[in-house]
Amino acid sequence: MFKNAIIYVFSKLFTLTSEQLETALKEHPFRSTGKTELTSAGFVPPCPGSSQLVHQTGQNLFVCMQKEERLLPSFVVTEAVQEKVEQIEADQGRKIYKKERDQIKDEVTLDLLPRAFPRKTRISAWIDLKGRRVVVNTATFRKAEELTSLIRSALGSLPIVPPALKQPPANTMTHWLEHPETVPPMMTLGDGVLLKDLGEDGGEIRVKRQDIISDEIRNHINTGMQVAELDIHYNAACAFRLRDDLRLTGIKFTEALLEQSEALNAEDEASRFDADMALMCDTMAGLIDDQIVALGGFEEEEQA
Repeated sequence: MFKNAIIYVFSKLFTLTSEQLETALKEHPFRSTGKTELTSAGFVPPCPGSSQLVHQTGQNLFVCMQKEERLLPSFVVTEAVQEKVEQIEADQGRKIYKKERDQIKDEVTLDLLPRAFPRKTRISAWIDLKGRRVVVNTATFRKAEELTSLIRSALGSLPIVPPALKQPPANTMTHWLEHPETVPPMMTLGDGVLLKDLGEDGGEIRVKRQDIISDEIRNHINTGMQVAELDIHYNAACAFRLRDDLRLTGIKFTEALLEQSEALNAEDEASRFDADMALMCDTMAGLIDDQIVALGGFEEEEQA
């Protein structure tokens, strides 16, 4: 089940099959970093116990990027560079300046890399062929771009863009707090909100586990603050935090939904994964569609 969602939509008609994607991703499998590499990234099977790099559930394709980074703390490099600089200055009786110090830093980094501790992380993506979108399970755009760029490199093309709405999400979310009766029926406001000042000071107020439909919150909005993040419950399926850049973070599926998944699960890992993903796709597809409508809809050119 995804914990976060960064959403992209296809900017033009794009035909893709599981077989095409599998063939393309096989050219970019994950491999561990070499002795002189800081990072390495490639695709691994998204489904436990499977060797396939693409898992298909209906019109939903799942892929997973694994990245390995060698952790080399900056203070370790700094200390090693300083020791080498001091040694050269003492031995040769001359001053080391920035250009040469940078060269020494590169040499030291290269020397330390084989001893650096490797850390692996995984990022999954759901390609929704019916909904014409790609959803990445991460909270940061940088990581989402790493994954989508790798898919694009494998395929040669991946025409996706962030959704463009008719009006900024912050405006709609702020309106919901001012007029809670306008909140769509499938959504319920939670007990957390982040307000940001649009003025020069850029102040912000974070509210947790409180009644956000209150005079105090409205007073802040009346002074010019806008909603930047808002906790929302969607039907009886999940809760999440909607951000003003359309990210969904901290997604938590309800016990009722998880019990449905458990009831569908089979004995083997692959069947359990398939059941979980099918249930998640149904829930998330409805959530994303309803959210876009609730926030005012796509710009006209995107609808076309």
